[in-house]
Amino acid sequence: MNYHFTAQYEECDGVIIATIPTLKGCVSYGYTLEEAEKNIQEALELYIEDLLESGENIPADTFPSPLFIKKPLSITLPAA
Repeated sequence: MNYHFTAQYEECDGVIIATIPTLKGCVSYGYTLEEAEKNIQEALELYIEDLLESGENIPADTFPSPLFIKKPLSITLPAA
């Protein structure tokens, strides 16, 4: 199954904070943008897997504030 979400990135004290605004608490970080991207991708996969395992609905992506760097992410998980 394919899921698409928008990641948001913000630099704070030398660390890149990455969030998926649609998914409350889906946050990660990295010391480079590439590391933050890799880490938020992993966090997104775990977050969605947890929602699926607990039988919760996957929310539709909403667009975050234009004040931050945004980048679309996609994950593909095996069908349940």
